Amino acid sequence: MEEVWDAQTLLAAYEVMRRLRLDRFAGVVSAGKEARIYRAIDRQGRSYAVKIYLTATAEFRKSIWKYLLGDPRFSGIDTSNTKKLFFAWARKEYRNLLRMYEAGVRVPKPYLVYKNIVVMEFIGKDGLRAPLLREIARELSREEAVMLAKEALKQYELIYCCARLVHADYSEYNLMYLDGRLYVIDVAQAVSLDHPNSSLFLHHDLENIHRFFSRQLKIELPEVEELERWVTSCQRKCRREKEARLP
Repeated sequence: MEEVWDAQTLLAAYEVMRRLRLDRFAGVVSAGKEARIYRAIDRQGRSYAVKIYLTATAEFRKSIWKYLLGDPRFSGIDTSNTKKLFFAWARKEYRNLLRMYEAGVRVPKPYLVYKNIVVMEFIGKDGLRAPLLREIARELSREEAVMLAKEALKQYELIYCCARLVHADYSEYNLMYLDGRLYVIDVAQAVSLDHPNSSLFLHHDLENIHRFFSRQLKIELPEVEELERWVTSCQRKCRREKEARLP
């Protein structure tokens, strides 16, 4: 069903449910070419986001090479084994989430990775996921748009300077909005600063932010090169304790 639930993924999901004492899955939150995200509920009624990668997606398999190759954390991957490749990709997302979370970046709190499944905090209310930034763009006042532009750059500065990562797919499609705050999502492709393509990915990320806020929302922003200098200057004091992530 939904290209997700083969026998191996079913067994992995049962193990995830056992470890986190989840009671049930409560439907699809998001569906993409490479993964499905489900809302799961534990025995105390708390919600989780469960991301399950589709291990049979050949097209996606081709697209992840540029993010894995050159990352010293995953240099020993058996690239001939498709399922192991996707297991490594899930681990990469979990480790990137954890690294960002501990650096103070506003990301979903990661709870568990097991095979091709990543479990994280559910960002939303009343069983509904929070909207993406692109989905609320037309509803924003100018003041809100200015505030969110600053917040998007602040979060990226934390990613770069404190987590020592480059997101590599930072845009209005990977930022969620809830109660006036932005949350960074979809971080599997994020690379460390010593990745050979990190500078290219950084420039592309900031081009995306400049395009969205400057061209689409008509917010005056410095040019991309200036944004890049500001983000990489790393003048912010990095606080790695979780208490820094105040609600």
